[in-house]
Amino acid sequence: MVAVTLMWATAGVVTRHLEHARSFEITFWRSFFTLAALLVILPAWQGRAVFARIRSGGTALWISGVCWCVMFTAFMVALTLTGVANVLVTMALGPLFTALAARILIGHRLPVRTWAAIVVAGLGIGWMYGTQLGEGLLAGTLVALCVPLAGACNWTVVQHAHAKGHEVDLVPSVLIGAALSSLITLPLAWPFQANAHDVGLLAFLGVFQLAIPCVLSVLCARVLKAPEVALLALLEIIFGIALAWLGAGEAPAPSVLTGGALVIGALVFNEWLGLRGRRTAGVPLPTSR
Repeated sequence: MVAVTLMWATAGVVTRHLEHARSFEITFWRSFFTLAALLVILPAWQGRAVFARIRSGGTALWISGVCWCVMFTAFMVALTLTGVANVLVTMALGPLFTALAARILIGHRLPVRTWAAIVVAGLGIGWMYGTQLGEGLLAGTLVALCVPLAGACNWTVVQHAHAKGHEVDLVPSVLIGAALSSLITLPLAWPFQANAHDVGLLAFLGVFQLAIPCVLSVLCARVLKAPEVALLALLEIIFGIALAWLGAGEAPAPSVLTGGALVIGALVFNEWLGLRGRRTAGVPLPTSR
């Protein structure tokens, strides 16, 4: 799982080394190569029956695919509009948005620690947003906000389907998301400006930053406990900011470091208390979200 977060974290620094590709073209090529990689990985891993499961997956699978499409697209577009640290810290709100969605749409009760984490993280994001109003970076942060919102929607749909007795295989839904993202961004990416150097970097992102770690994360979630996965996933923020800083000279603004510290601290505190509480109570921990 640590290796997965390190692979996820390469998106920012690699994007900063592109020469000609911009905005939607970046998104198209990454999604295209993710799709191509998954078309090889999934049949080798799950057999050709995976395509039959996609055809018979039902509404929930396709809604999940649309959510993945939004996440893929918004993430890369946001990286072209604002700093890597801004995007990663904003994405870290995913677990808290998911908790709120579960409370509103499914009726899950939230413990006091989670409400406190939501308030503290909200203060951190508010601090980031407030300091960016006059810096032209707010648009990128707002686009990045679509990633945790889509993630919360995705989780809610999957949980609702599970409650109805229908299991949603998240790996084929990633394939659907990559295909939809490629189709939607293709006309917006035309005419292509990327050279061979850019296409090579974007192929790396599609295969090693997205396709392979997405499959590995699903395997990890079957072994690790859910709070452990959530805590380890936060390493992506640290790795991503560090790689962009060291590999592309993109130092995060003080406001991002302050806001990010509040967000990450709230998430760590919430997940750690939840993990400790379950161990103390002797409650079996779920192996996936």
